[in-house]
Amino acid sequence: MQASRARLFKEYKEVQREKTADPDIQLVCDDTNIFKWTALIKGPSETPYEGGVFQLAFAVPEQYPLQPPQVRFLTKIFHPNVHFKTGEICLDILKNAWSPAWTLQSVCRAIIALMAHPEPDSPLNCDSGNLLRSGDLRGYQSMARMYTRLAAMPKKG
Repeated sequence: MQASRARLFKEYKEVQREKTADPDIQLVCDDTNIFKWTALIKGPSETPYEGGVFQLAFAVPEQYPLQPPQVRFLTKIFHPNVHFKTGEICLDILKNAWSPAWTLQSVCRAIIALMAHPEPDSPLNCDSGNLLRSGDLRGYQSMARMYTRLAAMPKKG
């Protein structure tokens, strides 16, 4: 546990030092628990998520970085690789392709890349995956845009 704590403190310092280096990601450590983090990520441009800000929750295991963090969306998102109710993310680096070289920051970048390039063949959201697999890009984009407006954009007025 000591090694994981040291690694997380190192990542925390790096995040503090590079706050302006990656304007699309804002990683925040819980004040009382180094193993709990949240992130705000911006929806990638030229996607239905553009303009949205999505919140992620990180639960970091005591075996980190040998084991991946558990990451889920707290913000509702219509995406084939995200479970609509739980926010669970289907991403190989969070499962069998994990490497200790990954950091919490790089995991956020990978999630942003997944948002821009969904994998409809391994869906957690079958409705979203089916739209993409059947070639209904317009239907997928309009649903994703609608949920981005409803859940990930500031309310006006």
